[in-house]
Amino acid sequence: MSNSETSSRRRAALWWGAALLALGIGYADLARGGITVAPVMLVLGYCVLVPLAILK
Repeated sequence: MSNSETSSRRRAALWWGAALLALGIGYADLARGGITVAPVMLVLGYCVLVPLAILK
C-alpha cells in the first residue's frame, strides 16, 4: 500500500468518524429530550458529513 492510499484511507476514516460522532451526539441529546442541539447535529451528520464521507 502506498503512502497516498494510506493517507486517503485515514482521511476517509476521519470523515466517517466525524459523521458517527455527530449522529451519536444528536441521538443522545434527542433521547435526553433536547430540542435544539439534537436536530442540528442530526442534520449536520446526515446531510453534510455522511455525504462528504461517501464522496471522499
